[in-house]
Amino acid sequence: MPEDYLNYERFVEEALRQVIRKALTQAAEQGLYDGHYFHITFRTNHPGVDIPAHLRLQYPDEMPIILQNAFWDLEVGELGFAVSLSFNRVHQRLTVPFDAVTVFHDPHPENPFRLQFQTSEEGDEAPVPAEATDEIPVAEQPAAEDGSEPADKADEAKGAKVVTLDAFRNK
Repeated sequence: MPEDYLNYERFVEEALRQVIRKALTQAAEQGLYDGHYFHITFRTNHPGVDIPAHLRLQYPDEMPIILQNAFWDLEVGELGFAVSLSFNRVHQRLTVPFDAVTVFHDPHPENPFRLQFQTSEEGDEAPVPAEATDEIPVAEQPAAEDGSEPADKADEAKGAKVVTLDAFRNK
C-alpha cells in the first residue's frame, strides 16, 4: 500500500479549492456587491490555462486578476472557471483550472478572506506564509458605482483570514 494512501493534506487542499468554486459560482449567479471582490493569482503555465498569447508572454509564470466591476461572462465548472476581462480596452477571455490558482483573496472590509497555495518542488500544492503579498492587478477596473476605488494592498491584507494547511498538520 502506498505511503500516502490517506493523503489528508491533499484532501484539505481539494476542499479549500471548492471554496473558490462556490464563491465564484455565487458571483456568477448573483453578482458581487456589498464590498466583495476577488483577487485571483494563477499559474499561467499550468495545464488547462487558456489565455491570449500576449498575456502569457507578459506573465510567463503567474498572473494576477481582479474580479470587481469590469468582468463579463463568468462561467464556473467543476474543474475551473472562465471569465472575460478588459486589457487595453479589449475584452479577453481567460480559462483557469482551480488547480492553477495560487491566491484567492476577497478583501471585504468587514470579513476579509484569503486562500494561498504555493507549488512545492514535487509539484504538489503547499501553503505559503501569511506575510506573502498580492501581485499588482493587471485588468482594468473602473471605479465602483459609488465612485470608490479598491483599497491599498496593505490595507486589504489587514485582518484577512489566511487559511493554510499548516493548521491541519501534525507538528
